[in-house]
Amino acid sequence: MTQREEMTTKICLVGDSTVGKTSLIKRYVFDEFDDRYLSTLGTKVTKRRLQVPFPDLDLEVDVKLLIFDIIGEKGFRQLLREAYFQGANGLMAVFDVTRGDTLDSLDDWVENAYDVTGSIPTHLLANKVDLSDEIVVTEVEVNRVSKDLNSPFVFTSAKTGENVEKVFKYIGTKLVNRAVSRRFGDQHDMPQVSEE
Repeated sequence: MTQREEMTTKICLVGDSTVGKTSLIKRYVFDEFDDRYLSTLGTKVTKRRLQVPFPDLDLEVDVKLLIFDIIGEKGFRQLLREAYFQGANGLMAVFDVTRGDTLDSLDDWVENAYDVTGSIPTHLLANKVDLSDEIVVTEVEVNRVSKDLNSPFVFTSAKTGENVEKVFKYIGTKLVNRAVSRRFGDQHDMPQVSEE
């Protein structure tokens, strides 16, 4: 009989204002999108559950993802970083493919997070790919930052939903896998993330 366990994990989204952090969370948690820009004030926490099976261990983990969204204004990084990043298990670094400066600033965002958390799994999200006529960031530039941060990247669109479900599931599964590996050792198979 499959053993069931529960786990809570914290994921923080970082990036400049208007890159689409809040919209990505709304798309993933509620499957909604709103074109109006609503500035995040302080920090907002959203929750969603995810089931991660480990067939080789006869185990299924019910994960509560705590998804933290922070104000994107640069002046608040130092002010809020301690409280915001404390206890984070994973990071999603979001930039807007139509604004190159938002990619350039990710180093600073990630460094601020790592100052509190140490090195944690990080995933780059190249957002707003639905605005194909306005894209200014090249895949070469994204690859460079991805390598510098030792983080995979994916192109996303909160508007169309492209890759949103997949990337949240991927990082959630990766975090659960790390916890299970610490407990059972590395002798198990990494759970697969479905394409849905």
